[in-house]
Amino acid sequence: MQHGCFRPEIETASRDELTALQNKRLVNTVKHCYENVPYYKRAMNEKGVSPADVHSVEDLWKLPFLSKEDLRLAYPDGMLAVPKRDVVRIHSTSGTTGKRVIAYYTQADLDMWDDCCARALAAAGATPDDVVQICYGFGLFTGGAGINGGSHKLGSMTIPMSSGNTDRQIQFLIDMQATVIACTPSYAAYLAEVVTERGLQNKLHLKSGIFGAEAWSGEMRRDIEEKLGLEAFNIYGLTEMSGPGVAFECGAHCGSHIQEDNFIAEIIDPDTGEVLPDGSEGELVFTTINKQASPLIRYRTHDICTLNREKCACGRTHVRMGKILGRSDDMLIVKGVNVFPSQIEAVLISRGCSSNYEIIVTRENNSDVLDINVEMTPEMFSDKLSSLSAMEKDIVATLKSVLGIYAKVHLVAPTTLSRSEGKAVRVVDKRGLYEKTGRN
Repeated sequence: MQHGCFRPEIETASRDELTALQNKRLVNTVKHCYENVPYYKRAMNEKGVSPADVHSVEDLWKLPFLSKEDLRLAYPDGMLAVPKRDVVRIHSTSGTTGKRVIAYYTQADLDMWDDCCARALAAAGATPDDVVQICYGFGLFTGGAGINGGSHKLGSMTIPMSSGNTDRQIQFLIDMQATVIACTPSYAAYLAEVVTERGLQNKLHLKSGIFGAEAWSGEMRRDIEEKLGLEAFNIYGLTEMSGPGVAFECGAHCGSHIQEDNFIAEIIDPDTGEVLPDGSEGELVFTTINKQASPLIRYRTHDICTLNREKCACGRTHVRMGKILGRSDDMLIVKGVNVFPSQIEAVLISRGCSSNYEIIVTRENNSDVLDINVEMTPEMFSDKLSSLSAMEKDIVATLKSVLGIYAKVHLVAPTTLSRSEGKAVRVVDKRGLYEKTGRN
């Protein structure tokens, strides 16, 4: 179903108008970064490019890439581009791989972010007459704060529930007659199950759901829509770039519109860094062009997708990103948390385990399950069963401390796991989240 635009003059602007705006904002952003962030000045000097060499989007390729590791190394404020007195809020990543990435916001940055999320809500059919229940977490996580700001800007009645407490969530959905819900897809699926089990479907007033922060399949989308009686919409964002609202799905359900007045998207070959033409499958790279405190130039997301600049049936002209098809690195997203196999391997080695292990991710009752099979060493295999049980518990506790999520650990006999003559296959993801067909 098609819904209205919150900023029609921007969301349906002509390609020429958008390009002119991007050119102006890109030139200003590059100059701002070069003059205020030593990292950018050094990186650009090393690449032999200066702000004077960047006149338009066509010159973007001249600039160096930025990685998440660069942001981590700059912790806590090495990438801050304004005086701290101009900062009014921070958010951060979970920091599961080490130092957190801190995102700083001026009031103008928050206004831009609120505007982005208001556009996403409007595209999902929300209006000032609606009641928006936000089940994303609040705090340093950007999910709750982003949708909260967008809902306020749109003028909808906002219920900032935060995550968890399913009984209370359902009570407010019914009693406050919420019409729009925002949360992770897996939590929406869980809510749908509970609502169905309790026979409460006819008590709900939901019409739309905005879901993001993790990959979800087409089957999962249809299940949520059927059980909660709503139309589901995808929302995309990264904490490093502001949070949810970088891109959002409209009623045409044929990709997510990237808000091009604020973000420039590129698709590159993840191995060579070469910019690929529209329609090509590659790594998504973003440049923020309307942020003051934490601007990013050519930030590599490691998300694999395609771009489509054809005008959408909804009337919006902003480029659409296709469904995320995978990652160019080995990162997994489990229960909304970024998990790298190298983190797990480091824990196993530190606990005296073998380097032969297997990570299996499944989804049970719409919740991610992380299983880790670890081969015992001959020395471990000869130990008593009680000792092995204690060792499993120790590894589980250490993994919980490092990853922030629970993992089941299974110690298996030596030489149980299959060997590979080539690159070892450490991860088996059985969730089917990255199929290449179906709506985004």
